[in-house]
Amino acid sequence: MSQASNAAATGNAAATAPFSPSDLAASAGIAATAATDQDIDHAARVLLEGGLVAFPSETVYGLGADAEDAAAVARIYAAKGRPSNHPVIVHVAPDADLGYWASDIPQQARALIDAFWPGPLTLILKRAPHIDAAVSGGQDSVGVRCPSHPVAQRLLRAFAALKGGHGGVAGPSANRFGHVSPTRAEHVLAEFPEQVAAGMPVLQGGPADVGIESTIIDLSRLGEGVGPVLLRPGHISPQDIARVLGELPAAPDAAAPRASGTLKAHYAPQTPLELVDRAILEALVVGVGLPAGRSVIIGYTPRPLEMDAALTWQPVSADPSQYAHAIYSLLRELDGRGYAKILVEAPPRTPEWDAVNDRIGRAAAAFHPGN
Repeated sequence: MSQASNAAATGNAAATAPFSPSDLAASAGIAATAATDQDIDHAARVLLEGGLVAFPSETVYGLGADAEDAAAVARIYAAKGRPSNHPVIVHVAPDADLGYWASDIPQQARALIDAFWPGPLTLILKRAPHIDAAVSGGQDSVGVRCPSHPVAQRLLRAFAALKGGHGGVAGPSANRFGHVSPTRAEHVLAEFPEQVAAGMPVLQGGPADVGIESTIIDLSRLGEGVGPVLLRPGHISPQDIARVLGELPAAPDAAAPRASGTLKAHYAPQTPLELVDRAILEALVVGVGLPAGRSVIIGYTPRPLEMDAALTWQPVSADPSQYAHAIYSLLRELDGRGYAKILVEAPPRTPEWDAVNDRIGRAAAAFHPGN
């Protein structure tokens, strides 16, 4: 895939100008259509040689490396500025041998795989002894997922073929650590302009369908009498899991494995973000308690008839799946508009909103004085 020499400048401009997906992607040499076979083959060889590749999935775009190459995995951590004890997820093709990556695979894992793979579900299992602990943040577990995005599947199959059938791609979200996850190829360019300018492939796959990261279920401690545990909520809900396993996953305890994207402060835009409930919102819109400067309100309820001139109302869907699909891209767009603060109308505290509340809550925590 060709990369334009002005990619770094383009990435910097995205932080100060309104977001323009088609213009940014075109200026960086990324095609408007999905990755070609030539793009896939080139990216697979870059992975084989220890390089990094950005690729689409149905959740968010990932920053990938050979999961069995500890030096390549270290390059992910370095590029993102990610703590080395914060594990990454191994992505595998639909026909991959799970037993190559994990040991003591329980029946519950097979049942969830049959129900939800390929798809936005990550399983935490006991790590196979020959798999390097670099992908696990030094733990004895490993997170494995089979994505449903066709471009991701093509890349994983091509890479596995080069590796003799057992290739897996370690792939956290393709953004700087703690930032908003990317849901379009051009978001990756804004995060990693130098790497793209230096030739890092960015595979085009269009906007992510789901828009937030996968659900993570821990099954690594079943042999110790600990049932399924929900480490990170996502598109696949606890109720979906319960329909397959016959029990709701428990909340994590102090001994639960560390998992990707579960730090208290995460997924944050550059602009300070605050969650506000409806009562506070109704006061703000008439000028009571307004923060200094221009602010924008992300609201899922109808826009108030009267609103202070210092505020802009940004509507978002009241459907939790559509809200999740849009929120990361929207936060990136608003980041470029010069607002002093992003105010988010607190979503409902109902199960179908758990994943959205998790992401927005962690984004707001990044600006809390206690962090």
